[in-house]
Amino acid sequence: NTYVGESRKISQSPEYSPPQSNSTPLFNHSIMASRVPSTLKSSLPLISKRFSPINVPVLPAMTALRTNSTRTTQIPDFSHYKKQSDIDTSRTFSYIMVGTMGFVTAAGAKALVSDFVSSLAASADVLAMAKVEVDLSTIPEGQNLTVNWRGKPVFFRHRTQEEIEEANQVDIKSLRDPQTDAERVKRPEWLVMVGVCTHLGCVPIGDSGEFGGWFCPCHGSHYDISGRIRKGPAPLNLENMFTLLSSP
Repeated sequence: NTYVGESRKISQSPEYSPPQSNSTPLFNHSIMASRVPSTLKSSLPLISKRFSPINVPVLPAMTALRTNSTRTTQIPDFSHYKKQSDIDTSRTFSYIMVGTMGFVTAAGAKALVSDFVSSLAASADVLAMAKVEVDLSTIPEGQNLTVNWRGKPVFFRHRTQEEIEEANQVDIKSLRDPQTDAERVKRPEWLVMVGVCTHLGCVPIGDSGEFGGWFCPCHGSHYDISGRIRKGPAPLNLENMFTLLSSP
């Protein structure tokens, strides 16, 4: 801050005038001579007359100025650097917080997804049901075996030679879902199918129906010895599972 100094002028003193007097002069040469050492008297001229008064002019008094304290040197403003430092510190703290929260969120999301995926995985009992082993040697020729696989019945049929020949003699052009017997089996004597009617999901009965195969009692669908639909509302043949069949 700059303060404006104020000045005050001191009145000048009037010119000094010595008093006029007829008194004894201030200096007397006889007195002066008596006080001068004898060695110097010869070199000093003695003035016989009195000293005349001399009017000495008095210089005008200096005008005094009283100035208040004035600061002319300004201190640099470092607030910009201080504020910038505060901003950088705050920004660094924000980055650290955001990074920490992001890491925690990612870890939580990973744990949540892992738990969700684990819950979708099949349990031990389901995995046990997904694999079924059947000893085909225990199924007599001309007989059926039904096993449960993934909650569905599976038909195993050990066909006779007569049944195989009968299945091959069918004109596939007359079938609703055309398919040869060779396309439905891996080995001619073994027929493996999912025992679910393709109409509404009922379970057909074996060794029944007009074609010596399976009959669905729900709506009257008839399947032949190869599991193909021959009569009734079912639109498709029974689903074959010959790819699961292994050699005995």
